[in-house]
Amino acid sequence: MILPSFAQQSLESMYEGVEFDMPKVKETSFPDFDKNIKELGAVGDGIHKNSEAFKAAIEAVNSAGGGRVIVPRGIWLTGPITLLSNVNLHLEDGALILFSADFDDYPLVDTSFEGLNTVRCISPINAFQVENIAITGKGTIDGNGDAWRFVKKGKMTEAQWKKLVNSGGVLDAKGQIWFPTQESLDGYNASSNFNVPDIKDRAALEKMKDFLRPVMVSIRESKRVLLDGPTFQNSPAWNIHPLMSEDVIIRNLNVRNPWYSQNGDGLDLESCKNVLIYNNTFDVGDDAICFKSGKDKDGRDRGMPTENVVVKNNIVYHAHGGFVVGSEMSGGVRNVHVSNCTFIGTDVGLRFKSTRGRGGIVENIWISNIHMIDIPGEAIRFNMFYSGNSPILEDDQNAEDEARDETLLPVTEETPSFQNISMKDIYVSGSGIAGFFMGLPEMKLKNVSLENSVLEAEKGITAIYASGLVLKNVKVLGTKDSSLTIYNSEGVSVSGFSFEDNGTSPVRVLGNKSSNITFDKKDFNSASEISFGNGASESAVKLN
Repeated sequence: MILPSFAQQSLESMYEGVEFDMPKVKETSFPDFDKNIKELGAVGDGIHKNSEAFKAAIEAVNSAGGGRVIVPRGIWLTGPITLLSNVNLHLEDGALILFSADFDDYPLVDTSFEGLNTVRCISPINAFQVENIAITGKGTIDGNGDAWRFVKKGKMTEAQWKKLVNSGGVLDAKGQIWFPTQESLDGYNASSNFNVPDIKDRAALEKMKDFLRPVMVSIRESKRVLLDGPTFQNSPAWNIHPLMSEDVIIRNLNVRNPWYSQNGDGLDLESCKNVLIYNNTFDVGDDAICFKSGKDKDGRDRGMPTENVVVKNNIVYHAHGGFVVGSEMSGGVRNVHVSNCTFIGTDVGLRFKSTRGRGGIVENIWISNIHMIDIPGEAIRFNMFYSGNSPILEDDQNAEDEARDETLLPVTEETPSFQNISMKDIYVSGSGIAGFFMGLPEMKLKNVSLENSVLEAEKGITAIYASGLVLKNVKVLGTKDSSLTIYNSEGVSVSGFSFEDNGTSPVRVLGNKSSNITFDKKDFNSASEISFGNGASESAVKLN
C-alpha cells in the first residue's frame, strides 16, 4: 500500500466536502502587543522556577487588552500556568516550557476527569471560562509526566524496569506496577473506577494527592481557542483536554507521549462544539484523537454532546486508537467529519467504545479516505461491552472482562446507542482483524456502512448485534478464516464483496436471531459458500 503524502491543508479547505451544516469556527484575534517573560525576571536555565514571571506576563497582557506572551529560546522551568482572556502564549523556536516535578506546586481543584465530576491536581496549563486564547509557535511544552505516572512492568524492557525500580518509588503488592510515591499507590488502591478514587472526602484526597495526576492542558468552558504549532509532550495524564468549550482550532501540533505512559492520550475533546482538528501528528501512549462527552450519570446530567467537528489530515503513529469515540460518551457525539488521515502502527485504527450504563447517542459520523498500515488489532472496532481493557491486552488484563453478556436488558437512559455512521475509502495493509462491529442485544449497532474499501488482515469482518449494516464494494484479503461472520444481526446488506479462497467458508451466518440478510449472488460461485450455525436459518438469507 502506498501511503498518501502529508500535504498541509488550509483553514478554508476544512469546510469542503463536509456532510452536515458545519458552522464557521470563530477565530482568535490579538492586538499587536508583546510581553517577553524575560522582562519580568524569567531565567531560562532549566533550574530557576519561573512561575511568577509567567503569571505577571499573562496578567500584564490581559490588562493591556490582549496580545502575546513571548517565551524565547531557553528552558523555562515553571509551576502551573493559568491563561487569561485575550492572551496568546507564544513559544519561539528553541523554547522549552518544562513543568515542575514538585507536586506541592499543584493544588487540588474541582474539575472533570474521565467524564466524572471529581477533584484533581491543577493542570500545568489551565484556562477556565476565558475567551480568545491561544498557544502558538515552534517551541515545546513538557509536562514532566514521568514524575507522576505509575508504570506497568509489562510495558517496559527488563533493563528499563530495573532502572525504574532502582530510581526509587514503590511497587504494588504483586510487584507488577511501579508508583512514584506511597501516596500515589494509596490513591490507586482506593480507586475502583479507573483513575478516580471512590473517596469523596477532601482531606482524605489530600493524603493521596500524588495519585491525582492532572491532564497537561485543561481548557474548560471557554470560547475561541487556538492551539497552533508547538510540541506537547510527556503529560502526567491526558495531553490536551478541551472541555465544554466552543470555537476551537487545533492544528500543526506534534503531540507525543511515551508508549508506556498510563492514560497518555493525545487529544481528548469532551463536550465541545464547532471544532477544527487538522495537520497534526500524534505518537502517544493511549488513544490519539478521542471524542468524549462525560461518563454515566455525570455525563447525562451535563447533557452536552461533542458536535460539529471536522478532523482532517492527521497522522497517528503509536496509540491505542487512531480516531476514537468513547467510552465516556454519555452526553452524545454527533455531526463529525473525519478524512485524509493516516494511522501507522496504531493498535486499532477506528475505535468506537461504550458499555451498559453509559447512555448517550453517537450519530451522524462520516469517515473517509483513511490509510492504515501495521495495525495489530482491528482496523475498525465497535465494542459496546468495553470495560477498560487496552485493545492489545496487557499482562494485568483478561479478555473475559469484556466478554458479551447476551442477557436482554430493558432499554433505559443508561443504554448507549451508536447509529448512522458512514465509512468509505478505507485502505488497510497488515492488520490483525479487518473489522469488528458489536452492538448490544437490546440496542443494536444501527445503520453503519462501509464502502469502497480494501482490508488486508489475518481475520475478517465480524458483525454481532448489528442492524442495517451495509458492506458495499469491500475487499477482504489475507484472512486465514472466514472473511465475514454475521451473528444475531438483522437487515444486513452485502454487495460487491470480494475475498480470497483460503479453504474455509468465506461467509458464516450464526445465531437464531439473524434475519433479513441480503447478499449479491454475483459475489459467490454458489450458495454453498455461505454456511450457517448456532441456530441460524437459511431463510434468514436472500441472494439477489
